[in-house]
Amino acid sequence: MSVTAPRGFEAAGVAAGLKSTGRNDVAVVVNRGPLKTGAAVFTSNRAKANPILWSQQVIGDGRVEAIVLNSGGANCFTGSFGFQTSHQTAEKAGELLGVSAGDVLVASTGLIGTGDEVFRAKVLAGTEAAIGALSDDGGESAAQAIMTTDTVHKVAVRQGDGWTIGGMAKGAGMLAPGLATMLVVITTDAELTPEQADAALRGATRMSFDRLDSDGAMSTNDHVTLLASGASGVAPDLDAFGAALTALCLDLAEQLMNDAEGASHDIRIEVRHAASEDEAVEVARSVARNNLFKTAIFGNDPNWGRVLAAIGTTSARFDPYGVDVWMNGVRVCSEGGPDAPRDDVDLTPRATHVLIDLFAGDAEATVMTNDLTHAYVHENSAYSS
Repeated sequence: MSVTAPRGFEAAGVAAGLKSTGRNDVAVVVNRGPLKTGAAVFTSNRAKANPILWSQQVIGDGRVEAIVLNSGGANCFTGSFGFQTSHQTAEKAGELLGVSAGDVLVASTGLIGTGDEVFRAKVLAGTEAAIGALSDDGGESAAQAIMTTDTVHKVAVRQGDGWTIGGMAKGAGMLAPGLATMLVVITTDAELTPEQADAALRGATRMSFDRLDSDGAMSTNDHVTLLASGASGVAPDLDAFGAALTALCLDLAEQLMNDAEGASHDIRIEVRHAASEDEAVEVARSVARNNLFKTAIFGNDPNWGRVLAAIGTTSARFDPYGVDVWMNGVRVCSEGGPDAPRDDVDLTPRATHVLIDLFAGDAEATVMTNDLTHAYVHENSAYSS
């Protein structure tokens, strides 16, 4: 049931004609309370879509009644008309729900630079239709409505001590730090203050979505939201809640990785014994963003030299000639030199694990990525056609 698994939430997804496929493309998630707590993390891209600009204003007081999401159009670089579209979407939802437009978040995903009166009319009509279809089992239809190039919808649920967390996500490309080309809505019936929700969400995204780096590109529309209804009547142990929220976000991030555009390998790059966690992330990300490495994995070639070349571009503290590298359980490089024969490595499975030991400290981190394939290039070369 995803976002409607926790008590106090209703959702729906409907087809408003934004997609040529006729599939669901507008979703609404409503918090019925008693609490109306909200927190959000947005893309760090300076080029932000209009729904982000609107939602950044809404989230300021930590109160959120509902969120309206659409696929089939990013509403980005559409000028003042686009911002008015986001504003009118919130106003329409507020009017129908009997709440303030200033407590309604808006999120969009799709092609940048498109948006006209027809687009606006469809979004507004879809908002009205989705609110008319709200139910406490509408989480699946809402998750389907936010898909773009996704091949499957992504949902997850975690149970706590008297409380529940549910979530839905979309994303299949542009998966990079500063979030990804993702929309994520997470709900909980736990009792949380806005400050507690914000801290928990930022801690969870730091360990999950911010370590998903599919193609090194950063979107303009990234938006991760946490809504808390308090309907369980339980104020959770914050450490336990944070751990469950992180686990749910990791689940969704892995689903995003598994559905990345054109990918044939899901790659986990694990760095051990770094001088600091930040340096471990920097090293792992340098490999995740290296196209030579990614194409080698696509070709089932355990070319560990590309790993060393990539990590040598970082500012992390380590001896490049004292590094070990493992690929799918085989140590192919020891102390900066060859170890096991490359033929010992089997890269045909989709799941791929690269372990880098820096021997520089006690910190570690893992970054998730994918290989670079012909299918990825084809899909993105024809995205707007």
